[in-house]
Amino acid sequence: MGKDERYDIIVIGGGHNGTTIAAYLAKCGLSVCMLEERPECGGAQENTEPIAGVRISPHAIANYAGASPGWEQLELWKYGFRMDLHARHPEYRGTPTGFMTGEGMYTVSEKDALGWAKIAGFLGQPPFTTELIRAAFFCPPHPPEVELTADNIPFMQVYKQHQPDVYTEELLRMTMFDLMDEYIEGEPFKAVMAYVALVSGAHGHFEGQAIPALAAVVTVEPPYIPRPVGPRGNIHGFYHALLRCALAHGATVRTCCPVDEIIINDGTAVGVRLRDNAARGPKRIYANKAVISATDIRQTFLQLVGPQHLDAGFMQRIKDLSLKGGSLYVTHWLTRHQLKFRPAYASAMAGEGVFTGGPFIGGAGTRREYFNHVAEVMGWKGRPRVPANEGCFLWVGNENYDLTHPQCTRPGQQICGPFDTMVATPEYDPEGPENLNKIKDEINAYNLELASCVCENLDPDNIITTFVNTPYDSEFRNTGLLGGSWYGVRPSRDEWWNERPLPELARMRTPIDGLYLCHQSSAHPGGLCLMACGYNLMHILIEDGIAEPGDWWYASPWYIPQQGKKSAKRP
Repeated sequence: MGKDERYDIIVIGGGHNGTTIAAYLAKCGLSVCMLEERPECGGAQENTEPIAGVRISPHAIANYAGASPGWEQLELWKYGFRMDLHARHPEYRGTPTGFMTGEGMYTVSEKDALGWAKIAGFLGQPPFTTELIRAAFFCPPHPPEVELTADNIPFMQVYKQHQPDVYTEELLRMTMFDLMDEYIEGEPFKAVMAYVALVSGAHGHFEGQAIPALAAVVTVEPPYIPRPVGPRGNIHGFYHALLRCALAHGATVRTCCPVDEIIINDGTAVGVRLRDNAARGPKRIYANKAVISATDIRQTFLQLVGPQHLDAGFMQRIKDLSLKGGSLYVTHWLTRHQLKFRPAYASAMAGEGVFTGGPFIGGAGTRREYFNHVAEVMGWKGRPRVPANEGCFLWVGNENYDLTHPQCTRPGQQICGPFDTMVATPEYDPEGPENLNKIKDEINAYNLELASCVCENLDPDNIITTFVNTPYDSEFRNTGLLGGSWYGVRPSRDEWWNERPLPELARMRTPIDGLYLCHQSSAHPGGLCLMACGYNLMHILIEDGIAEPGDWWYASPWYIPQQGKKSAKRP
């Protein structure tokens, strides 16, 4: 029997959030052990080959990390990260000139373009888009003793400094639609951007979330990035660079090592106990400084900590956290021939004969269609009732990728996807949590009809096979994806920043000393903003004397240290 292991830090969960904080802490010179239940790390940053020669993205695909300080601080280019800066077709490298609706293309007007550029920071002197995104996502919540006002909320400070004619305290009460109504004229433009927000973070209709919703869209849309997909090797290629960084700085990674219990001694987390079926022999691993849970919020407290260590009222509030942010139903089609836009969309999207996919709002492309979609996902929560030609989707066509980065190498075949549609989180389905898995054929037929609104040759003669991930399929593959949700808990104002996931947990500390949170469901800003949760947690670990980074570290300029704690800002 081997001896129990001991490290400075134990990280539970080898997804991208766990790996980010592992890389940061290992670079600080701490001994770090990261434990992952699955045979491989990466979480939702996963690419798979369902059959040989076909690569799909069943979860994450887009690079939402453009503004992350982690690029500089972790120096990911040293560990193999490479970016495709240009799409395959030169005419698709700029800002789209229109958006797809059920009635054809909506052409972006000059007022639309300038209005969007203004609120997104592109017209600043100099442009301040990166500062705006960092203010929204890459800053830990202020200490509880600090009263939030327009003078200290980060994104408000950015507008006040760089674009004072946009600044107004009304921003704190606006929805994204309210904000766009002030600067943009085209209803389809507003509806499409709100839909991209809906599947990216704070929803377009959430009161008080106008700027977080805007920032999520700006992060993943041209012109801030050349196109939504970018990393060589897909999103898992990005993860490889992150993991290599952690390993290069000395982190230890244990796969096939599910954690059964966080060991708590006199109110302090001191280590973990692995499940009996863990691949590692010694089942107890101890932490000198901290245990960090990079798995979902419910599993952390309800299973790994347990009711014997926590107040019953607190446990009930964890159980009551809303998962009504929605989930994704992910489809890829393997076809014999390259897909083609219908004539009404072809030349306006990317040029004749080019299929890039894109966002789509059915019907007239207005907020009416947007809200019908929201009502179906958040209200009805069951099988589709909105006609397919009035539905919504996000579609990543294979011709977004460079010719040197093919997604299918099978001769005479093409893979196109993901084709993402939003569905209810399974546990809220009125026909039961397994309903979507039972009616896959019905949903697949609906999505085929929806996709055919813009694609002219997605027919049985062309389709070889279809690969589908329901929300529960996603959760089965990645246990940290609660209900298949990339955000974990709803990103509304009452579960955002200083309230995420609960006010007393917002700064990622817990009622258990030495136990910290770093997961999309438990830390600001949640999913998609790559490296944000780890960067934000670093401020708290520095305050608590756990991490002491070198000259490479810089804190958020909007960060406020807690009274009596060490500041994370460099002297």
